[in-house]
Amino acid sequence: MAKKQGTSTSVRDALRVRAGGAIPHAPRDTPVGPSSKVEAAAGLVGTGAELAGLQEALWAEGTFGGGERSVLLVLQGMDTSGKGGTIEHVFGLMNPQGVRVASFKKPTPTEKRNHFLWRIRKQVPAAGLIGVFDRSHYEDVLVVRVDELVPPAKWEPRYDEINEFEAELAAAGTTVVKCFLNISAEEQRERLLARLETPEKQWKYNPSDLDVRAKWGDYEQAYADVLDRCSTEDAPWYAIPADRKWYRNWAIAQILLETLRDLDPKLPEPAYDVAAELKRLKKNDPLLAGAAE
Repeated sequence: MAKKQGTSTSVRDALRVRAGGAIPHAPRDTPVGPSSKVEAAAGLVGTGAELAGLQEALWAEGTFGGGERSVLLVLQGMDTSGKGGTIEHVFGLMNPQGVRVASFKKPTPTEKRNHFLWRIRKQVPAAGLIGVFDRSHYEDVLVVRVDELVPPAKWEPRYDEINEFEAELAAAGTTVVKCFLNISAEEQRERLLARLETPEKQWKYNPSDLDVRAKWGDYEQAYADVLDRCSTEDAPWYAIPADRKWYRNWAIAQILLETLRDLDPKLPEPAYDVAAELKRLKKNDPLLAGAAE
């Protein structure tokens, strides 16, 4: 467990958005766990090793053991909040064979002709996998709402549809973990400046970023409604203080670790006689026998 001020606290409990949808901590807070970048880096060493072991067990359980469980991590946040950075630093700790990342951009014409969950369902992680959504089905109650792409009568029912969809995933064995990367307007400004002033980062900048930034207040309200209406027992939201990149990465890694510990995946038992196979290898290996001759 993570420790803060001498107490032992679940990171999920500390960062979970509960009834009312209020964000429990400010973007620069470090409410639980490390208080410095050095502490966070040290903590990730042990976390990474345990995460890798649990992920391997989950993958083996689903691929070879007949298991039906998977994990879906949903990442949502304003531009520069660190969705890509989280994927790089947190999932770099794991075997990519067991991870699937789906990035949801502006819908294609085909996607627009279908139900808003159509493209999402196609990317739900299969048994044994950890799926990561870089943006998600929530774009259809965020961007669609703020930019008035469809009337309220169309996006308003989607909150209930999303809750039903996530309950369906949970019932089928997918544990849904949703992280809102809570960045401040001040920190976003600094990150946008860094992109413009650093040649190596200029490719990340898009002039439309400032158009979206101008709607900050509208997005704040849209996110508040998402957290209020869609943080459920089946699929809770966690509000991650995201101004400090090192804390963001540490917190999400810990949330995943706590989730996998609860799932407690097991490596499948061998479907063969281990002792007999050892004997075959040691006594009857034709390659070794040939070398001996």
